[in-house]
Amino acid sequence: MPDATRYLAVLRELADRLTEGRLPSARFGPAFWTSLELPPGDLLDLLRRLVVADPAPQEGDRPRFLDTAADLLAADPTALQRHLVRWFDDERPLPATPHATVATAAQALLHTHRQRALDDLTEALVDAAHRHADDLLGVLAEEEPSALCRAVDRWAHDERPARRVAALTYGLRAAPHVRTDADRELLRYAALALLARPGDTTLHAGALTLLVRDPHTRARHLPQALRRFTAGDPHLPPAALAAALPTHPDQVLEAFRTRLLTAPPQDTGQMLAALTDTAPPPLARRVAALMRETVRQRPEALAQPLAEYAAQRLQDADDRLFPLLAGLLQDGPDRVRTALAAVLAEPGTPASRPLRRDLRDVLLTHERDPAVLDTLLHAAVPVTGPEELRPLVHRIGLLLVRTPEGAARFDRALVDLARLAPGFAARLTGWLTTDPADWAALVGPSARRTIEQLAGVRLPVWAPA
Repeated sequence: MPDATRYLAVLRELADRLTEGRLPSARFGPAFWTSLELPPGDLLDLLRRLVVADPAPQEGDRPRFLDTAADLLAADPTALQRHLVRWFDDERPLPATPHATVATAAQALLHTHRQRALDDLTEALVDAAHRHADDLLGVLAEEEPSALCRAVDRWAHDERPARRVAALTYGLRAAPHVRTDADRELLRYAALALLARPGDTTLHAGALTLLVRDPHTRARHLPQALRRFTAGDPHLPPAALAAALPTHPDQVLEAFRTRLLTAPPQDTGQMLAALTDTAPPPLARRVAALMRETVRQRPEALAQPLAEYAAQRLQDADDRLFPLLAGLLQDGPDRVRTALAAVLAEPGTPASRPLRRDLRDVLLTHERDPAVLDTLLHAAVPVTGPEELRPLVHRIGLLLVRTPEGAARFDRALVDLARLAPGFAARLTGWLTTDPADWAALVGPSARRTIEQLAGVRLPVWAPA
């Protein structure tokens, strides 16, 4: 027939029966459907219904509907991209492709065949306003930054507000991956266009972020960005300001000092990370000094965010942490040292263990507060391996028994851990039995009796010769 459009209802019923296994697949394979005279959108919609009936790749050479869709897309991407984007609403799994759905298959096809019509693809995706489209645009921002920069420039000058929001969103995502002056120029003009619109005030912080990242516009727009940052603008991320550290260290560090001293605790972790992660080596000492200063002034607000940041970065064995944390472990506030002690007790990844040991040595060399040592002991015992456990407990004990308060804490901690930490009571009685002289001055009589009751053993009493 010259036009099969009027039979679309019948064809959809036919496709559904085929996917349900109620029709012979060989008779109604891809060749049957591509022979129909249909508009591209209708044909793609029928193929969308049919792809769930595809055989697995290892099941012979039977033609696949997904391959047919790929061939059609490759032959005319401009015409078919927008129709394939409509598959994003179909979350049916593909039996022949584990972990894939019709929607993710469409994503993969659009990504694979993107090169011939990149600009058309970005427009189709932004029109879709769908999470799968957003995901693919994010991938393109990394892999095809030039195409995204062209799109951002178009959208920034668009009269539709949604397009200007998209310009900022994907301009920020593409910026770290831009490598050419031409692309930087496109982002620069897009940011300036957004900043020039008085009605788009919610986009101005993001536009300033782009302009501060750009060395050509940084000096002119940095003061405005710093004012908004210190005022607590939530749309101006700390990393954007930290990018200006190499060229404007004094202004940027002063802005971070002001913000760290006033920001709510939930916002400080991001600032600590931005400073440490982006500071060039020549500024590492100044950054560490600033962070120590602000943590000392606001220990109640900054201790926990600092500990969480340290725990995350220690997993990566980031040596840049050492100057900051070592300084705080030596003379930081009690609350900060306590929070860091709990972090350093964790074994962490194999790569992080040498750095953790070095920092723990700093703590044990300088620490005299019984509360901090008690925190380290309680946190370390349940997670420390048997080879390291005895020397660690013994060393902490030697530090604690220097004062009556510390000795009492050590006794209580041993009893608590013997009750609660699996296997610790047996290990402790083994140490006290094998080396009674080493432990005689550390474990008090009442603690010994309680440990004996818990372990069900009689401990030897050591007396000097």
